[in-house]
Parts: sequence; C-alpha cells; structure tokens
Amino acid sequence: MFKLKQAFFGERSITKVAGLFASRNGADDAVLALLGASSLSASQVKVLSPKDGETARDAALDQAVEPEQRGIWRTIIRAHATMAVLGLLAGVLAYAVLVGSGNPALQGTSGLGWVVFAGFGIMFGLILGGLLALRPDHGRVIHLVRRALQSGKWAVVAHPRDASQTHQAVASLSSGSLRVVRSF
Repeated sequence: MFKLKQAFFGERSITKVAGLFASRNGADDAVLALLGASSLSASQVKVLSPKDGETARDAALDQAVEPEQRGIWRTIIRAHATMAVLGLLAGVLAYAVLVGSGNPALQGTSGLGWVVFAGFGIMFGLILGGLLALRPDHGRVIHLVRRALQSGKWAVVAHPRDASQTHQAVASLSSGSLRVVRSF
C-alpha cells in the first residue's frame, strides 16, 4: 500500500500520529515507551509543550508536525502529475466507451471529441491532485494538536515511515494518552 502512496506523496513519512497528554511526565513516558517498543528513531518523534501552541502560527509546532518541507513540494508535484495522467486515461477511456457504443454525437467529430474528453480528464485530474496535495488529513491532526496545546496539554508527534511503524506508534501512544489522532 505504501508503494501506491509513493506515487502521490513525496514525504518519507506520509502518516502523522499524535498522542495528547495531560502532563509533561505522561508525554515523556510515552516517548520512552514508543522508542522502546517500536522501530521508530528519536528523530521521528517530537514532544510539544503547551508553550509551543501559544500563537496561531508557531514555528515549533509547524516544524514538529510537518518537518519535511522538501517532501511537501515533491508531494505537490507528484500528486498533480499522477492525477493528471490518471485523468487523461479516464477521459480517453470514457471517450472510447462512448465511441464504441455508437454514440452519434462523437461519430462525426471523433478527433475533436478525443481532445475534449482528454482535456477534461486532465483538468479534473489536476483538480483532484490539488486536493490531495492540500493534505486535509494532516490539517486535521495539526488543528487537534494545536487546540490541545492551547488548552494546556502536551503532545507527542510521531512520523512513521511504513505501516508497521504506524501501527506501533498508535498502539504505544494509546496507552496513557487522553487521545490519539492520526492522518491517513
């Protein structure tokens, strides 16, 4: 599954997992447990204090949740390119099905019909690529972590690189946390 995701996303860590804790001790204990019970390295785990969520746009919070700025640009390019190609293929397939079924509107203008279907396929593919590049699943995690920090809680954010690490992070952070949130 992660191989398919790599066609769309340029980050090494596609999924974000965050555990929310009532105290610093709880967050520190969770980090020790997570590093001891999983294959995640210390560089893949960040601890955020309530101080990190004091302003609406805090650089510490942004860096902890989205540390791969170059990966974000690769995601934007990959998502758009992959979805444009898939949109082109869908448009051409739709055109072929309609021509094959004997649609009279396409029989007389076959070249123009092909261009229109291919063009609309690419356009809709680019729109969907833009939606993927926005990463609404990451936005949800960032919002919930920011809100928890602003209410005085602590957060542990993990950046797993594969499905196994994701499961390990969720399982480990679930123990003792107030809530665990993750992206897709």
